[in-house]
Amino acid sequence: MPSKAPAEAAAMAEPLAPSWGWKHPGAGRAAHIEAAPEFQATTSQVCGLFPFTAGSGTPTVGTPIGRHQLWGEVVCCDPLAWLRAGLVTNPGMFVLGQPGTGKSTLVKRLLTGAVATGTTPIVLGDTKPDYTMLVDHLGGQVIRIGRGLDRINPLDAGPLAAVTGPGSDTLRWEIRSRRLSLLLALATLVRESRITNAEEVVLGRALDLLDDRLDGEPTIPDVLRILEEGPAELRAVTRTDSPAAYRQHTRELAFTLELLLTGSLAGVFDAPTTRPLDLDAPAISVDISRVRAAGDKLLTAAMLCTWAYAFGMVDASAALADLTGAPRRTHLGVMDELWRALRGAPGLVEHADALTRLNRTKGMASIMITHSLSDLDALPSEEDRAKARGFVERAAITVLAGLPPRELGRIHQITPLTGPEQHLVAAWSAPDSWQTSARHPGRGKYLIKTGERLGIPVELSLVGPEIDLYDTDQAIRGGAT
Repeated sequence: MPSKAPAEAAAMAEPLAPSWGWKHPGAGRAAHIEAAPEFQATTSQVCGLFPFTAGSGTPTVGTPIGRHQLWGEVVCCDPLAWLRAGLVTNPGMFVLGQPGTGKSTLVKRLLTGAVATGTTPIVLGDTKPDYTMLVDHLGGQVIRIGRGLDRINPLDAGPLAAVTGPGSDTLRWEIRSRRLSLLLALATLVRESRITNAEEVVLGRALDLLDDRLDGEPTIPDVLRILEEGPAELRAVTRTDSPAAYRQHTRELAFTLELLLTGSLAGVFDAPTTRPLDLDAPAISVDISRVRAAGDKLLTAAMLCTWAYAFGMVDASAALADLTGAPRRTHLGVMDELWRALRGAPGLVEHADALTRLNRTKGMASIMITHSLSDLDALPSEEDRAKARGFVERAAITVLAGLPPRELGRIHQITPLTGPEQHLVAAWSAPDSWQTSARHPGRGKYLIKTGERLGIPVELSLVGPEIDLYDTDQAIRGGAT
């Protein structure tokens, strides 16, 4: 029998065969290796097979946020994209984090990604302003609300008012409901107490009369005027039999409306809308930073009016798509500084809740941003506080930036957090040294939670012009010497 060639003998002398076998005749080399079967199970079922298990990958649908902090995978997130992919059940997102940890930076990345994918972001009341520069850069529309600037008519129905044909009656009732709801919210705000049931009936009837008598959109001065005129239709709903009794019955309500026009809110919401929202713009920001100096009451009113007007425009877009075959749009509503709009007076949470509850049916995602759940504790009543916590409970996606342990314990009661997740987020809440040049440990780091799933720890890195466009500390650094 002939001896083996030296190379062949050396190969056979190897203690282990290569993955496909030895490469020579008769050595059993495989021409094809089938992939091993894969199985999915819970960690409690397959823990004995470690290390032959691997966790599921991070979501790859939506806007790229950053890289997973443990294994470096790219993490993507977008409420509407996740809803379409079946990852969540509603397009609501709630962002919590201490000031300076990068909440608005994350939202700006999501806003930029929304524009790139054809969704129209609407910043519903920019109080600082944080988003104006970015929206300008994206070629969007910036509306600046304030005395001597742009105005919003709280009773403006937008394109819905011009819809005719089948379904228009339903839309008119929707318009009436929105007008009345916002008028009640503003009256509650300036009065600092709830409007009575009798006053609500009077305001509703006044709006009905104006809708019949006016060709254009009614304004708050129109409501006050017809209330003071006291036509027979209004006297009938007040159950009074004389003009004197009617005036006595509506006296406090008339003073409340007058306060809307001449008090701290004068010059902002008492005239027709000067610049309607352009839903064809790639992005929209309603800048209300100019009214901030006038106090929390005017700022709260500005936020409520902005929310109502913008949601009304989104309703109009959806209704026109259904009735006229116009292209259906998707929107991303950004509600920053949420707590400011809720603490102005008792009952305002109910109005905000009514505005935002049905976003899924309108093709609209919402991002609500606040510093902590403690912000909601400052609301006037326990009823309001319970309803405000519902904003967090209904949000399918919760994003946590740096937060202290006590805050995380409260969040755990709403969104389950494991011990390691709580330790991780708490570690981002404060620097571990007094070195002035040290980077804040939580800057740009987030934990994304959805339901009972384990959270996704992700770190965002800015690229290109984002470094300037997303920077919210330019004013502070600009004043440094």
